[in-house]
Amino acid sequence: MERVEVTTVIYAPPERVFEFLVDFPGYARYSEYLKDVRQNGDGGAGTRYQLEFAWWNLTYTAHSEVTAIDRAESIDWRILKDIDAVGQWRVEPEPESAPEGEDHACRVRFLVKYDPDSARAGDIKIPRFVSISWVIDKVKPKIRSEAKRIVERVVRDVEGRHRDVEVTIDTSAD
Repeated sequence: MERVEVTTVIYAPPERVFEFLVDFPGYARYSEYLKDVRQNGDGGAGTRYQLEFAWWNLTYTAHSEVTAIDRAESIDWRILKDIDAVGQWRVEPEPESAPEGEDHACRVRFLVKYDPDSARAGDIKIPRFVSISWVIDKVKPKIRSEAKRIVERVVRDVEGRHRDVEVTIDTSAD
């Protein structure tokens, strides 16, 4: 399994951060490549989402499901087809990280674990003579840059202002 973990600190109450993160359909406004999110369910465990991505000459709809929610702390999810992947959003209060003038701080973690060897073309519309392994190799660096961009935009909207955001991205194999 490979993993991608993105972390940052947001200066807001954990409950407000969590409510922002649980709004999966809103993610489309943060990503250059996520074009649409369709929701089937109330947003709790068991809710399914279809996330429509487009990059280069490729389009793909990821089918995901929220597997567990621990209010104000974590959202667990999994991909339902085409690749073995699970993930989690985690919100951890860190009042000691709040700088002067800020009342709240929490560390936000976005973790994805996936098996790149499990990737199947499925619904990916791949141009002729292009392999799925080539696509995966090209997408990996995009995931890092897109994760950083999304986190910066989320922080801006949650905090209500723009600031330099320290984003840590860790990729490794488990």
